[in-house]
Amino acid sequence: MKKILSVFIFVLFAASLHAQVKKAPLKKQAKAQVKSVDTIAANKIAKKKLKVPPRDGFYARKDIDSTEMVPLADVRDEDVFYAKRIWREIDLRDTVNSILKAPKSRLIDVILNAVKSGELTAYAPIDSSLNEDDAFNNPMQADSAKSVALGTVEVSDNKSGTVTTVVNDFNPESFLKYRIKEDWIFDSKRSVFEPRIVGIAPLKLNATTNQWQPVFWIYYPEAREVLSKKRLVNTRNDASTLSFDDFFIRRLFSSYIVKESNPGDNKLKDIIADPRERLYESNRIQNSLLDYEQGLWEY
Repeated sequence: MKKILSVFIFVLFAASLHAQVKKAPLKKQAKAQVKSVDTIAANKIAKKKLKVPPRDGFYARKDIDSTEMVPLADVRDEDVFYAKRIWREIDLRDTVNSILKAPKSRLIDVILNAVKSGELTAYAPIDSSLNEDDAFNNPMQADSAKSVALGTVEVSDNKSGTVTTVVNDFNPESFLKYRIKEDWIFDSKRSVFEPRIVGIAPLKLNATTNQWQPVFWIYYPEAREVLSKKRLVNTRNDASTLSFDDFFIRRLFSSYIVKESNPGDNKLKDIIADPRERLYESNRIQNSLLDYEQGLWEY
């Protein structure tokens, strides 16, 4: 009887010991699972913090890329009672226009990037007869437009005797002027006399002729979609959402007229040699447009 009782006690002791040994790995396994869950949660929080950077104050609190282009009123050809075509130039060395060459928002960067990406079509400024052409007749390939804008240089290899044409590095200081082609129209339906920009062209100085020449033309109604989504640096208000399109549509630029439509298709410089006299003529043309508008409302 004593032997049976001792065997029974020994079996119970062995069973309890086995149960304790079995529970220990389970506790360790549970703790390991808790640690792995905590690690995953910590990694997720760290990744979330990396994806969402801290807000940079109020300087850029408004995203100009989310704004929509303000549509212009539709004008039917039969409602245009009067029209006058004007070409004018914008000089970025003028203080008013200098924001177009600000390092953080250059107009030439916006245009060239849009041309290279295919968002805008560049048109050749000359035709097959080497005459000036701003009627958007000859679209250019993106690479060709880039080469014309940046310019090329021939590099010769003395060892192989070959000559390679290489595109110059981008120099924003080369683009200090822009030419605008616009129509001043009187819409008889709305009784409004207003300018409509038709095209814009960046200009570069030709070292041979010492004349500013367009590198290509951009159709402005097509460019509005791109320009309206690019924020312009406003020196008076860092919280401004002023876009490049606003700058042109609101006529915030300073410019001077270089040509008006005429039978001989002559520029002012072809008719008047003195720069000061050309400026006077530019002002006269601008005043004649304003006088026409004023005359519309005199009885």
